[in-house]
Amino acid sequence: VKLVESGGGLVQPGGSLRLSCAASGFSFSRSAMNWIRQAPGKGLEWMSTITGSGGIARYVDSVEGRFTTSRDNGRNTLYLQMNNQKPEDTAVYYCSVGSTRGLGTQVTVSS
Repeated sequence: VKLVESGGGLVQPGGSLRLSCAASGFSFSRSAMNWIRQAPGKGLEWMSTITGSGGIARYVDSVEGRFTTSRDNGRNTLYLQMNNQKPEDTAVYYCSVGSTRGLGTQVTVSS
């Protein structure tokens, strides 16, 4: 299993970023996928899960309505569209399948 996140960076409050997660080594289209994050000095926080078909996605309350998880099973890629970002969204963002996660991508929300 290999997961590689990309797309992080510095964004101003209210701005947007789209993260990608390239997956390989397992049956991507049959696997529910997750986004999790870790803010500075804090533990891992579950953010979102999407079913294998992409038909259902769930979110933690703090990002509901601002973030959207999607997937392209033809490209074995998971996405996280982040809109109206807040300073408290600053964290390292990881995609995960089961107990495996990638190395993460840093997102910093600051003016």
